[in-house]
Amino acid sequence: MSREWISEGLYEGWRQELSVDRLLARTKSQFQDIAVFENVDLGRVLMLDGVVQITERDEFVYQEMLTHVPLLEHGDAKRVLIIGAGDGGVLRRVLEHSTVEKAVMVEIDGEVIDLSKKFLPAIAGDAWNDPRAEVIVGDGIEYVTNAPDGSFDVIIVDSTDPIGVGEVLFTDSFYSHCARILTANGIIVNQCGVPFMQADELRDTSARRAQFFDHVSAYVAAVPTYVGGFMTLGVAAKGTVPGRQSADVIRARAGKAGIANTRYWTPEMHVASFVLPPYIAQNLPR
Repeated sequence: MSREWISEGLYEGWRQELSVDRLLARTKSQFQDIAVFENVDLGRVLMLDGVVQITERDEFVYQEMLTHVPLLEHGDAKRVLIIGAGDGGVLRRVLEHSTVEKAVMVEIDGEVIDLSKKFLPAIAGDAWNDPRAEVIVGDGIEYVTNAPDGSFDVIIVDSTDPIGVGEVLFTDSFYSHCARILTANGIIVNQCGVPFMQADELRDTSARRAQFFDHVSAYVAAVPTYVGGFMTLGVAAKGTVPGRQSADVIRARAGKAGIANTRYWTPEMHVASFVLPPYIAQNLPR
């Protein structure tokens, strides 16, 4: 019996194909094409506009690093804003921090949330029902524009690449407002692509944020389904320089927050992730 395959064409000359062993959902929302399907190797897969966003098998790498690193770099994050992340995985990891008092998640596409709840329930777990969580279906740009000064300690942006619906989350205006609504020791993090293929994404994003933040850097995570090598997670801070804490300090903060049983993140991986190969580091502001 022949298998159906779906092709991810993120790059002009390089594609990866995934077998669609069972199609669970395929729809066109107001904002993007959404597909959820089962793959024999990766479990359930979420694709937006033909690009892999998350798979059950390797989501822990991306979610743990996107969440635990900025929260533990901050060290005392009580209010966290999440932009995007409609699958709920970032919300789940943020709420694993017992020290977090409030997590606001703003996702523009409610259909992503609905389909994730139905077909990818393990990714968010019980996060949707946590009393500390406020989930808003709305425009992240509008939310940060109207949020009060100094209202969040950490902002996590889990968006698509800067094309289509995600493009507005990589602008000067967005980063200016993010800096305004962060507290004095505030930190923002967002995915900046795979620099082996998307160096301009890390370079342009870092240059934009350097206008509004004292410290701009990046760290890496190896996510198997994000083809092309290391994924970079760009980080900018108003206070302490990111990546300067020892593993012992990070371990103590994780213990206080109740972080345990991780599958990729450890205090040592946390510290090591800020050590960048030259081909990546050259795209950061000097």
